[in-house]
Amino acid sequence: MLKRKKEFWEEDENEPLIKEKRLNLLKIIAFALIFVLFCRLFWIQVVFGKFWQDIALNNKIRLEKIKAPRGLIYSQDNMLLAQNVPTFSLVVSPSDLSEEKEKRQELLNNLKEELMSLGIEVDEEGINAVEEAPLYSYERITIKDGLSYEQFIDLDIRLKDWPGIDIVPSLKRQYPENGTFSHLIGYLSKISQEELKNDSYYSINDFYPKAGLEKEYELELRGKDGQKKIEVNSYGEEQKIIAKEDAHPGKDIVLTINGKFQKKIAELLEEYLKKLNLHYGTVIALNPQTGEVLAAFSLPTYDNNIFLWGHNEEKKKILFDTDHPLVFRATDGLYPSGSIIKGALAAGGLEEGIIKPDTQILSTGGINVGSWFFPDWKAGGHGRVNVIKALAESVNTFFYYLGGGYGNFKGLGVEGINHYLELFGFGDKTGIDIPNESSGLLPTPLWKEKVKGEPWYPGDTYHLSIGQGDILVTPLQVVNYTAAIANGGVLFRPHLVDYIIDQETGEKIYKESEIIRKDFISKENIEVVRQGFRAVVEEGSGRQLKYFEPKVAGKTGTAEILGKQPHAWFTCFAPYEEPEIVLTVLIENGGEGSTVAIPLAKEILTWWFENSKTF
Repeated sequence: MLKRKKEFWEEDENEPLIKEKRLNLLKIIAFALIFVLFCRLFWIQVVFGKFWQDIALNNKIRLEKIKAPRGLIYSQDNMLLAQNVPTFSLVVSPSDLSEEKEKRQELLNNLKEELMSLGIEVDEEGINAVEEAPLYSYERITIKDGLSYEQFIDLDIRLKDWPGIDIVPSLKRQYPENGTFSHLIGYLSKISQEELKNDSYYSINDFYPKAGLEKEYELELRGKDGQKKIEVNSYGEEQKIIAKEDAHPGKDIVLTINGKFQKKIAELLEEYLKKLNLHYGTVIALNPQTGEVLAAFSLPTYDNNIFLWGHNEEKKKILFDTDHPLVFRATDGLYPSGSIIKGALAAGGLEEGIIKPDTQILSTGGINVGSWFFPDWKAGGHGRVNVIKALAESVNTFFYYLGGGYGNFKGLGVEGINHYLELFGFGDKTGIDIPNESSGLLPTPLWKEKVKGEPWYPGDTYHLSIGQGDILVTPLQVVNYTAAIANGGVLFRPHLVDYIIDQETGEKIYKESEIIRKDFISKENIEVVRQGFRAVVEEGSGRQLKYFEPKVAGKTGTAEILGKQPHAWFTCFAPYEEPEIVLTVLIENGGEGSTVAIPLAKEILTWWFENSKTF
């Protein structure tokens, strides 16, 4: 019998069972989901609870550097040359800015507009640093340093509710005497990316020493930065200090430089060059008994505050100035020596026994060597001269004989000339405590072959004998060589720092005078050279100082330059019997040393002996 087909509306007898199974399945799934969720919560809260807690805590806790106050720099007479002044800095905390790139960029653009509306130059490097900083970087990046109190008030009102933007008090370097001491003190400027890579001590907001004593004594001046651990709110604002490590201030530095003397020299040199319609010159003064630098100044100079406070255009103007105002001509400048080195050659000839104090050589106007003629500066010559008269009248013929030899007269030769020039400190750095000192150049046959591709000719030796040709010296080397003659044969290492003061203990650390070499020339032979230098003033090219009191001794020099006016040199010491000052004057392209350099030296010496006892 056939069964009837079930209609669709009729209920299956197994349907209740199926529904029950489905319900149970849903219960199992729901239970499983709850279990998984529970496990997840357990995992997050218990297993990784400490991890997430630390992240949350780190969002609230930050480390901030406490910048150590930089040490001050004083002259010997207590003139403040480098100081710290209170100011304000505009800073940005990248971690407190929006995570969205567009919003961060919009805020920075608005910030630039606000600054420009107040006439405040935007630090593009600071802006770029914020743009490139990681999203969660907690290091504050300085956008603008050196804000005045008035600028602080304006910006504080305008930017009060801006996220991640703050204005904080800070200290800024300042040079009260600017251009007069700029070459000596140097300057700080915003640290570059390259400098940042090379020294992990510094951060992106730091100012870095670029030149002068600021650079040479950076480790002493910078001190040691501290830090503090702080708790901040959601706006990045400090709530409380959790821990703190104090900063240790930098050490103060007191120079050997007399501030009043330095300023007077600057004034006199500037006026003198202006009168001569010249632009370049240098003066350096030394204590011959210690190697202490009493003053050192050169023109052109620059305002070192510009690299801290100035606009970018002002900085570029200095950096690209064709007069090279950043070059400290006293230590970095290289010049032909002219006749000022004849004292070293005279000492060498006496020491080697080539000449004696009474040895006489006939000067008839020059010497003939083959087809070449090497002239004396005086037509017809000087007659018979000994070493003292040769120094007094700067007799070229005498030094041609002494340096290169002539006929049966055996001279020092190029090796002997350079040997004694080296003993007096030429051809090498003096080691003064300031960066970028030049070494000078003592030409040799090997040097000429290598650099010029030419052999050494006898004429090269004759030119070297009178300080011409390829020889190059610095004014510092000249003043130091003169000091060795003045003090009887001791070559000191010149220095600019007298002592260093520990601000925390008050301890003074004195910089001892250092002798490079001594007794390299006998006392007797040095005394002959001293007499020759005195004769320069009494009867020779320095007669303008003949009646000056106290007695002066020195040497003039005229350094010839192809196609240009020669450089005018004068180097001297006084008092003759017991020297207390050595002075070297160089007027670039000034002409004759006897007529151009001496008048300025006389003015400087006059001021010194009228005022030095009151220091």
